[in-house]
Amino acid sequence: MNNKVHVKTGDEVIVINGKYRGQKGKVLEVAPSEGKIIVEGINIITKHVKPRKMGEAGGLIKAESALYADKVQLICPKCGKATRVGHAVDKNGKKVRVCKKCNAQFE
Repeated sequence: MNNKVHVKTGDEVIVINGKYRGQKGKVLEVAPSEGKIIVEGINIITKHVKPRKMGEAGGLIKAESALYADKVQLICPKCGKATRVGHAVDKNGKKVRVCKKCNAQFE
């Protein structure tokens, strides 16, 4: 399995298919081994939590669940459009990610 993911923690992404199509969010976690990511406010599930300590409250907690990284596209900070990621070498000889639409560099 390919262990590369086109997004990094902190990137702004948009969901391109599924129940949450069209919604934007920030990447909280990346799991390259599974090819999944967790996006803020996307793929919300309800977890049943049991109280573990004396006096701790149990109940239902809403949390973000993982979704496949293939379902999201990066949003370019310059043009604001959903785009694929290209790679280029900058003037310092460092490999950087670039927007395929406007050639702007991602941080």
